[in-house]
Amino acid sequence: MGYEVNIELTNMCMVADGTKVLVQNRVKPGWPGITFPGGHVEPGEGITASVIREVKEETGLAIESPKLCGIKTWGGPEGLLEVAFLYKAEKFSGELKPSEEGEVFWAERDSLPAMQLASGMEETFRVFFEEDISELYYEKKDKNAPAGPWRYEDWQYTLQ
Repeated sequence: MGYEVNIELTNMCMVADGTKVLVQNRVKPGWPGITFPGGHVEPGEGITASVIREVKEETGLAIESPKLCGIKTWGGPEGLLEVAFLYKAEKFSGELKPSEEGEVFWAERDSLPAMQLASGMEETFRVFFEEDISELYYEKKDKNAPAGPWRYEDWQYTLQ
C-alpha cells in the first residue's frame, strides 16, 4: 500500500563568482524582492536539469555542475507540500540578461542582509552559506487555523 502526498517541486540556485553572488530582483507581486534565480520542476524533468534550465531562462547564464546544498520545505494550500531544492554553482558561461521575473545583477555576499529581500530569504541564505545546515522547514504557528493565503507571519521555521 502506497502513501500519497501532493508535492510541488521547485529549485533555487546561488551562482557564485568569488565573493559575489548573482541575485534577482523579483517583480512578481506574489513574492517580490531580492532572491536567487530558480523555478518549478517540469513534469518528466530531472531536478538538476530543472535548475540548469531555470537559471538559463532567468539570467542568460549556462551553469555547469550545480551542487545540491540543501532543501527548503513548507506547506501550501489544501495540504500541498512544497519542496525547493537548493543548489550552488560556480561554473558558468554566457551573458547576463534580465527576464520577466526581474533584473539580475552581481552583489557582494556581505551586502545581502541590507537589501530588500523576498520574504524568507534571510533564513534561506543560511542553508546556502552555513555548511552545517541542510534544511529549512516552515510549519504553521497555529495548526488549527483555517486554510487561507500563505502569509509569512503565520509560519515559524526550523533550520537543521
